[in-house]
Amino acid sequence: MDSIAAPGGNGGIFMSETGNIAFAGLSHLGIIYSMAAAAHGYSVIAFDERRGVAEGLAGGRFPISEPGLEDAFRQHHERIEYTADPSLLSDCALIFITLDVSTDDANNSDLAPLGALIDRVSAVAAPQTALVLMSQVPPGFCRRLAGSLRKDLCLYYQVETLIFGNAIERAILPERYMVGASEVHRGLPELYRRFLDAFQCPVLLMRYESAELCKIAINCFLVSSVSTTNMLAEICERIHADWSEIAPALRLDRRIGQYAYLSPGLGIAGGNLERDLATVENLAASHRTDGRIVTAWKENSSHRKEWVQRLLRERGLLNGQPNCQVTVWGVAYKAETHSTKNSPALALIRDLGECGLRIYDPAVTLNGGDFPLAQVCASAAEAAEGSDVLVVMTPWKQFREVPLDAIKGRMRGRVIVDPFGALDAAGCRKLGFDYYRMGV
Repeated sequence: MDSIAAPGGNGGIFMSETGNIAFAGLSHLGIIYSMAAAAHGYSVIAFDERRGVAEGLAGGRFPISEPGLEDAFRQHHERIEYTADPSLLSDCALIFITLDVSTDDANNSDLAPLGALIDRVSAVAAPQTALVLMSQVPPGFCRRLAGSLRKDLCLYYQVETLIFGNAIERAILPERYMVGASEVHRGLPELYRRFLDAFQCPVLLMRYESAELCKIAINCFLVSSVSTTNMLAEICERIHADWSEIAPALRLDRRIGQYAYLSPGLGIAGGNLERDLATVENLAASHRTDGRIVTAWKENSSHRKEWVQRLLRERGLLNGQPNCQVTVWGVAYKAETHSTKNSPALALIRDLGECGLRIYDPAVTLNGGDFPLAQVCASAAEAAEGSDVLVVMTPWKQFREVPLDAIKGRMRGRVIVDPFGALDAAGCRKLGFDYYRMGV
């Protein structure tokens, strides 16, 4: 991936007269945004109390996978001091709290680790330090937190818009910033304002509660686009229309726009969207408003996650084949990430337990104990060996680079299920494969 340049090309190191800038909590969020700050010329303290994490990052060993991250580290790591020593935070006048908030199987947030980190940071922060919370929290969290902090600390909530697989580019070249404050009319501290201005994008200042709901609102609109696209793409499959012919017409409609999410998918995955849908459902129930549209989105998502299973059953693609073997390419919930949270691929693997399974993903290593009947392979080509059906569950770009004739030579059968159109459809059909994708 080509390197991503910060706007303005300023290569100087910015130091506040009253201290450095820090990022506390080096999970996905903290790693990415501390790197973006360094890319814009800032000297950064990157803190995580897990010494092994800090030492690994200092040596260029990342617990996450993101395009452009290693390039950014080579260019900017001299501006970042990774540390497990909380005392270094006392020299920082601007501290971002950037710990990912995990969710359980019911999409509820676990806020305990975040609370512990906030306590650790606020205990060592110098008077008049601006604390900027970037971790996603439910509405009302920041107002309660501000009331419990020391009176000489200022709390702000910056809405994170991190997208797995495109995180570095979006962090270095953001579309806009949304910042929540206790008292909007007071504006932002000078150091924080200068930091945001360096990214040359609009800054929308709002009250805490608006900022907390803003991220949820963005995700709800995204879910509505995803769900509508999936619903109509499925209708296309039944009436012999082609969604790829329809999507360009929608992009040319100014009320929808060229950047609308119009690619059919396998439901909502990844964790964050599901968490926000659960939050809206709970808010609607507790405040007696109508949130049934969210329930419909969730049901549609569950339906879409089983698109491959329905196709295999309805077309009889697994019937009448003794010892049927299926190859699954891709386990991550989307390309360019190692995350498998709510991945449709995992659901498919579980549902095909009666088949022989051969699996490959370039970024994900499965725990063999979780799938004892599946064989995890070292390459896409190896995974195709002897299979009757090849299913491409994650549209990794490198899958398109695998020679189709080589795959044909390795497979026993001639069925390719490619929901996202990751492969060359015409090339597959030319070689005699029965080829299936969504929306057609």
